[in-house]
Amino acid sequence: MFGKRGDGYLVKGIDPIIALTPYLMPMRCDAQVMLNYRLDYEKLARYTAEKAREGHRITFMEIFFAAYVRTVSQLPELNRFIANKRFYTRKDIVCSFAVLQDTADGSIKENIAKCKFDPRDTIFDVAARIKSAIEETRKESAANSTMKVANILKNPYAANLVSVLGRVLDRYGLLPRYLLDASPFHTGLFFSNNASIGLPPVYHHIYNFGTTSQFVVIGNVERTVEIDAEGKPVRKRILPAGVTVDERICAGMVYSQFLKLYQHLITNPQLLESPPERVYHDEGHVISLPPPKRAKGRFRSRLGKLRQRRKIAG
Repeated sequence: MFGKRGDGYLVKGIDPIIALTPYLMPMRCDAQVMLNYRLDYEKLARYTAEKAREGHRITFMEIFFAAYVRTVSQLPELNRFIANKRFYTRKDIVCSFAVLQDTADGSIKENIAKCKFDPRDTIFDVAARIKSAIEETRKESAANSTMKVANILKNPYAANLVSVLGRVLDRYGLLPRYLLDASPFHTGLFFSNNASIGLPPVYHHIYNFGTTSQFVVIGNVERTVEIDAEGKPVRKRILPAGVTVDERICAGMVYSQFLKLYQHLITNPQLLESPPERVYHDEGHVISLPPPKRAKGRFRSRLGKLRQRRKIAG
């Protein structure tokens, strides 16, 4: 209430034209823009294979998340959302994604993981945070805050009452931080890997409830034939991706810079192995998290093992 929220800071320096858009398009479904990207699968596959030989298991999803985190560190306006027709910048860089749980009877059961990132994270930091979140979420006994709330709302009367109350409280910034952390819809980026279940990419809607501003979906690898620079046909494998964004949160020029940088980082993930030279903060609101706990053993690089041996020998 009065511009204060548990998950964001009120943005004050809004361009008048941008500030008017929530009144013209009050819901996210009014303002969602959809884009299609076709990424070079071969480059990504070669990179993940190279990192595997060095002792780092990097997945395509982690590349997408690392590229998003790096882009937000350079263009912090992308980490904004709109609530009650007012603009906020998030207190965290947070992403949501679905995870299949391991069950004893072999049945399919999904859980939702949310992961917070530091704008200075490298791709190895991002991978460590995601692996930790997935490890906890995949356990059959896992009962994170999202699932606890979902279990409470099994009763339809309770679900109706709580959903209506939740919308009102969220609109005026009165939703408790526990519920904000539990809700997968209060996130900067929602990611779905349709390829893992054998489906093509879709242009997924962004939810009116919550604060989701971007939704990215990747699908099955496609085989195609393209013409190279010499005019010869070349067989290629393409990773298709569908992107849906809330166009209201920032100017079109910022989105143009975002899409250009995001695609460049995804197709050149080696650029994400070092921290950014400079981090930009939205109106001075600093986002900072402690470094992640890196996995040891098979995930440790050969260089790290060599340094450890030298230290022991010395």
